[in-house]
Amino acid sequence: VQLQASGGGLVQPGGSLRLSCAASGSISSISAMGWYRQAPGKQRELVADITNWGNTNYADSVNYADSVKGRFTISRDNAKNTVYLQMNTLKPEDTAVYYCNAVRYGSTYWGQGTLVTVSS
Repeated sequence: VQLQASGGGLVQPGGSLRLSCAASGSISSISAMGWYRQAPGKQRELVADITNWGNTNYADSVNYADSVKGRFTISRDNAKNTVYLQMNTLKPEDTAVYYCNAVRYGSTYWGQGTLVTVSS
């Protein structure tokens, strides 16, 4: 599984950005995709993910970190094998490198990371 993330940049507090992550390669049987972030000096943390990705018997299960609930929205485009992260009302503490990931048969795959800087 190859993951290509894009959409990071510099934005002022209160602004918005949308991150994209396109999956390619062996993408069948992906069970989850999501976004993590890592701020300087901190551990990587979950931002949002979608599980039950390929299970047609169940609806998607969407999870958000408490710190982004109500501000960030994760979504998917099946036709493009892409997951998005719409980030609104950005705060300086959202500054981090954002990584997309995918889980397939118990293995985790990571994209290259895209830097989001929230600053005036």
